[in-house]
Amino acid sequence: MSPLTVGVAMETAPGERRVAMVPQVVGRLVGSGLDVLVETGAGRGAWFPDGAYAEAGATVVARLDLFARADVVVSVSLPDPRTRALLRGGQTLVGLLAPLPRPQVMAQLAEAGVTAVSLDGLPRTLSRAQSMDALTSQANVAGYKAVLVAADAYPRYFPLLMTAAGTARPAEVLVLGAGVAGLAAIGTAHRLGAVVRGYDVRPEARGEVTSLGASFLDLGGPDLGGVAGGAGQGGYARALTAEELAGQQEALAAAVARHDVVITTAQVPGRRPPLLVTEEAVKTMRPGSVVVDLAASPLGGNVEISAPDETVVTAGGVTVIGAGNLPALMPAAASAAYARNVAALLGHLVHDGALTIDTADEIQAGVVITHAGRVVHPATAALLTGGSAESQSGA
Repeated sequence: MSPLTVGVAMETAPGERRVAMVPQVVGRLVGSGLDVLVETGAGRGAWFPDGAYAEAGATVVARLDLFARADVVVSVSLPDPRTRALLRGGQTLVGLLAPLPRPQVMAQLAEAGVTAVSLDGLPRTLSRAQSMDALTSQANVAGYKAVLVAADAYPRYFPLLMTAAGTARPAEVLVLGAGVAGLAAIGTAHRLGAVVRGYDVRPEARGEVTSLGASFLDLGGPDLGGVAGGAGQGGYARALTAEELAGQQEALAAAVARHDVVITTAQVPGRRPPLLVTEEAVKTMRPGSVVVDLAASPLGGNVEISAPDETVVTAGGVTVIGAGNLPALMPAAASAAYARNVAALLGHLVHDGALTIDTADEIQAGVVITHAGRVVHPATAALLTGGSAESQSGA
């Protein structure tokens, strides 16, 4: 039996510089008995030349050759329609496919006989799945980079500086959402010398925030800034009611006005992110202040006036940055982490040199979206039949 062939495709999304596999991890796959094909130039945006892949044991090929020969195609995000048209029945596509906002695309892949495996459906609370958790690895990068983006846009110093020319006060930074990205942002801002506060509706977040040297922003109420029982399932916060969200926005507005930098990180898988910072709240911020919205997406963001991949300077001098894909700005580090996640997932799916799909397995039940001509992922299938996907809100 010929070895399973894994193809590493070049990303097609605008501005995307990551690659799904890096040379170091290619060597591990080859060592485990897999054949690896890499599309010419696939790693160029992340500074991984074709020669490095060849030295690691991969074969560098043209795009049409890759899709013709690969059993499994790995990517970072969902390929564009022209690239998806190259997929054939019996092939498997692995990536961060975001199936919930795209149920019709998933149905098209099913009709084409493609098995779609999406890492963003991974059950994040399973300890044995942690090495496959691409959402966590990319959120770590995003949280770190968000602070650097904010510091670059902020016209003053982050740390306290005492010089012969006078004293510069430290920047006051507020991070909304204490999930993976939020905690990475809190830790980075603290290391840069800012005065940092963090906020989240989950009870356990207080200890996580303070452990990184920040203060927890208490808006009043039962440990949660006026929101009771904020914890949800799967490591996310639960979705707030309209009344709770309105109260949260009002309480946060006063806190936002007191800070120089606000970084928002609350996201909801497959749904619109919660609105945390209103346009009126942004208007109360001092000139020169910076807002970075990690949740900015076509579905909306945490900040009312943010837009994905756009920077807006308000009439009041506040810079609002819609930073929906910060990992693409750190492509080498983000790609290396993502490649390890993909390799770990492949290790779980491949047995005796063959890809084995078993949706009774708890991990596969979360990540396998289409198989054998059907949409098998329950939440995605529900969207196709007019139902609603069950998901939780969080940061």
